[in-house]
Amino acid sequence: VKLRERQVGPRSLRDKLGRPLTDLRVSVTDRCNFRCFYCMPPWGEVEFLPREEILSFEEIARVVRILKRLGLKKVRITGGEPLLRTGIEKLVAMVKEAGIEDVALTTNGYLLPERAKALKEAGLKRVTVSLPTLKEEKFKKISKGAELERVILGIEKAKRAGLEPVKVNTVVVKGFNEEEILDIAEFCRERGLFLKFIEFMDVGTLNGWSPDKVVTAEEILKKLSSRYSLEPLGKENPSETALVFRYRDTSLKVGIIASVTKPFCRDCSRLRLSADGKVYTCLFASEGADLKSLLRGGASDGEIEAFFRNVWTSREDRYSEVRWSFENPKKVEMFRVGG
Repeated sequence: VKLRERQVGPRSLRDKLGRPLTDLRVSVTDRCNFRCFYCMPPWGEVEFLPREEILSFEEIARVVRILKRLGLKKVRITGGEPLLRTGIEKLVAMVKEAGIEDVALTTNGYLLPERAKALKEAGLKRVTVSLPTLKEEKFKKISKGAELERVILGIEKAKRAGLEPVKVNTVVVKGFNEEEILDIAEFCRERGLFLKFIEFMDVGTLNGWSPDKVVTAEEILKKLSSRYSLEPLGKENPSETALVFRYRDTSLKVGIIASVTKPFCRDCSRLRLSADGKVYTCLFASEGADLKSLLRGGASDGEIEAFFRNVWTSREDRYSEVRWSFENPKKVEMFRVGG
């Protein structure tokens, strides 16, 4: 796979396909107060990590400082549900102090009303809220009875706190919410939110994925175009995941992440760190490299830097481009490694 050249820092690592390491996704917990089926199985089917197995904020901040020397530019904090992690604002501040200006967080939004202001004050730049449905009954089913209004309030509080642009992610699944595409789009337009629709992906092995449940980017775009006039903008930069469009009657944008039908592996610059200290070079990876043993075994910064150099320069993942060549592959679950 031949990749086009991109302007990156002189110290940036390149993997076997020429992709630089610029983004880190940090899962701070595998626990979640919701049970969205496309991410987690129901209660009773999951064994969560014991607290002592989860990386401390100090360990995560050390990793960020080391990766900053190798070209890291962005950090996104994920889960599980990251706002379940006590004192998450402290981690945001520590990542910012490590020299990362672009610190973001993905959340289900339920705990955001009380936390948005403190997150902004700690240095969080922006937030993405997962919003699977606007139907109260459906929402209660996948959120274990939570109130949809609390998530909507969380979005409003995030805007007031200045976590702009507030983004909304909606995974579109056939038979669940595809009839809500226009309703969710209008909800976001009315509130000035940057909405991204996501094709239902085969992350992990427990979410019941099958090709016939995928609402394709083409189908999503056709539905949007039935009501709105859209101007295609492409991608904001090569490593972004979404194809972006602008509503012609406003400055607002809408995106579609088409990991299944239009893979973007060749521009992927993301490394993932799980809550228990494993490093994954792909969202669809089966195994992670053990970083925690180094962090807790007395390794020097130089040794940990060498670990990351080896992991990244050995990387050749492009699962979404070749997914159909696999039969029942083993893959890490979404709630273990973050989205």
